Amino acid sequence: MNKYLDFKDAVSLSLDIAEITSIQEIVHIEDSIGRVLAQDIFCRKNLPSFNNSAMDGFAIKAVDAGKRLRVVKTILAGKNSDECLGDNECYKIMTGAKVPLDADTIIPIEDVLDYENDEVTIKEDVRKNSCLRFKGEEKALKDILFNKGAVVTSAMVAILASQGMTMLSLYKKLNIAVVSTGNELKEPWESASEDEIYNCNSYAIISLLKEKGFEATYTGVVPDSLEKSIAFVKTLESYDVIITTGGISMGDADFMAEAFQSNGLNIAFHGVNIKPGRPIMMGKMEKTFVMCLPGNPLTAMVNMHLFALPVLHKMQGSKAIHHDIDIANNIQSFKTKAGRVNVVLGFYKNGKYRVTKENKYGSGMITVLHDSNCILVTDEATDFISEQESVKVIKFNCLYTQDQVNLFN
Repeated sequence: MNKYLDFKDAVSLSLDIAEITSIQEIVHIEDSIGRVLAQDIFCRKNLPSFNNSAMDGFAIKAVDAGKRLRVVKTILAGKNSDECLGDNECYKIMTGAKVPLDADTIIPIEDVLDYENDEVTIKEDVRKNSCLRFKGEEKALKDILFNKGAVVTSAMVAILASQGMTMLSLYKKLNIAVVSTGNELKEPWESASEDEIYNCNSYAIISLLKEKGFEATYTGVVPDSLEKSIAFVKTLESYDVIITTGGISMGDADFMAEAFQSNGLNIAFHGVNIKPGRPIMMGKMEKTFVMCLPGNPLTAMVNMHLFALPVLHKMQGSKAIHHDIDIANNIQSFKTKAGRVNVVLGFYKNGKYRVTKENKYGSGMITVLHDSNCILVTDEATDFISEQESVKVIKFNCLYTQDQVNLFN
């Protein structure tokens, strides 16, 4: 019988025990990007707030199509104008200017037949209400603009500013501790012999968290001693989240599980039927969420994507907590091992997926992460992915590309 938890059950369980932070703070919109709204936001100013012209041109009555009209007034943006149109009359109007209620259509200046001596000839083919932006047509008073749990973007900031909103109620950022384990580790600024390893896990994880809008504190390396590990874990109780790498397998110097349990950790699961990443452990230590990841860099980063980031997004209050899946066409066949979930690194581009290094790499490798931009997760029955097979991938490291793509082909 397999003693390791099913992958899907592990993902579901980790999200189930994650609790949304209840602490809120008031933040200026300039500092709100990537933060999570702690309350619904409603429209308090119609968008647009008055009928206005979408073009430089002439404000007319649609019934006057095909006529020659006299321009009685020029209306500039920011100026109010009373209704005053008589028969065969119109306004000259600028983009964004308020349209008086006695006009119902805007004719762009380039679409008139002629314009001279304050008279303009309008073509016969006129569509009523064209180029006229109506009060509240985007959003009306009391319409909901954004729901609680939305992550603030630059597009949202534009809308908020248009409403005269500068201060937002946001969930307080999670207080995250990142910890490494192992006497063999040296910090990057130290001198390391051939028999010693530079600590890259903590810096990789903190950088990934920063890319995803989180902040974390590196708290150092836990010594390979049970007594010292217990004491070290005790100092981390004030954090919302603790993320560790290493020290949770079955080795003689793997003390993290016992150290956390000695500090009151309630383990949700320890071990998942997945390769790589099987030793992962998650649980709660009172109000602190504990994520213990394997020590191999590749495995630690993969588990950050698959398990940790969804949990952190939920705890931060975001409604968007599930991976955005892309469907791709696999262009190179490769083998996987049945009986477990396989996590396969690859490169996704223009709808096509290519496996990294033919799926022949070790969990301790580092450079393959840079060579990849997505993860394919198989089910336990899969032992082979054929060429041209449709696959589902989770993207990461996707920003811009050196290759220009024709958007219209």
